[in-house]
Amino acid sequence: MTETTEELSRPLGQKPPRRKRRFRLPFTAGQAMAVLLGLFLVAFLTVALFTDNPLGGEPIVRVALRKPAAGDEKQPAAALSQPDPAAKSLPGPAATSDSKTVTIIDGSSGKRQEVVIGGGAGDRAGAETTPPAMTIGIDPRLLEKSRYGMIPVIADGLKPFTIYAAEADRAKAAKMPVIAIVVGGLGVGAAKTVDAIMKLPPAVTLAFTPYGADPARLTERARAQRHEILLQIPMEPFDYPDNDPGPQTLLTSLTPEQNIDRLHWHLSRFQGYAGIANFMGARFAATDAVMQPIMREAAQRGLGYLDDGATPRSSAPALAAAQSVPFAKADFTIDAVPTSAEIDRTLLKLETLARERGLAVGVASAMPISIDRIAAWIKTLDSRGIMLVPLTTAMLKSKSG
Repeated sequence: MTETTEELSRPLGQKPPRRKRRFRLPFTAGQAMAVLLGLFLVAFLTVALFTDNPLGGEPIVRVALRKPAAGDEKQPAAALSQPDPAAKSLPGPAATSDSKTVTIIDGSSGKRQEVVIGGGAGDRAGAETTPPAMTIGIDPRLLEKSRYGMIPVIADGLKPFTIYAAEADRAKAAKMPVIAIVVGGLGVGAAKTVDAIMKLPPAVTLAFTPYGADPARLTERARAQRHEILLQIPMEPFDYPDNDPGPQTLLTSLTPEQNIDRLHWHLSRFQGYAGIANFMGARFAATDAVMQPIMREAAQRGLGYLDDGATPRSSAPALAAAQSVPFAKADFTIDAVPTSAEIDRTLLKLETLARERGLAVGVASAMPISIDRIAAWIKTLDSRGIMLVPLTTAMLKSKSG
């Protein structure tokens, strides 16, 4: 029906109903989103380009310090100065009872900085001259400042090899067959590291890589459990760089000065180790010209040296003897084939060698199966007339023999 027909059929005097007009936006939803995103992008670029913020993106630490209430000031001095038991295990600068210690970690380099906030005027005035408190059990006399941090040194006739060696009955070890076990690759992966620390007895020596997120805390925990510790130094393997041990690896292509500088970086990562060990390094250890300065540095800093036995062409034994460095070379890699049967078979080989020669050294990684099999084997070792000793004890017995 057309509009004209409707008008003719409509009763007289009646007005036609008005049609409602639909309201429409002058733009679509997609266009609105595009405009909003454009405005956000313009605002972001304006802030990024024209705002002067040199510390933009850097970690920020905010610490709220509460002013003591009037009642708190009346507490006896002894109560205020009572140390927190939990603080004994935390390394860092010594702080007074009215100060806070904050650890700032650089997200790009991993560098840690301890900052003491608060304290009296005297504390603030002496903050720059007061050296940080050492980790528990670390002798400050055996530390020397380098460009990367504190590194070990001989002082007052004392050597880190002697001071940080684990306790052992050396008189008994001199009269019977002994075995030393070194579990390495620790520090990267806190769970497996703690597993090795807690499951293995103190006579097992633990070797830490320098690459852990918090190596000082983990090595302190190992030493608290009376483990002797070593620092593993990454060295160039034959298939480098396809097989890369990690940052600051010692390389045959570098000068002795450059390798010593890299060595100092590794030595500064944590403290309390009795010696160093190679981490990979088949090519480096076989090259006298680059290995000799490293062994000389170990001698000058009072450290022992463990060769993992991976390369028969290693120059470490001869160089260590020439520098009078306490030395040991691993006879077997216990978990070269990481199965229970092969690990047990290698442990029996260690026993046989210890009975024949009086001394045997085995190395292993921190795989769960390795830790479990070694821990079970150690429990039965005394009954077979063989003594488990820390690596330093084995080094001293080898030297005396």
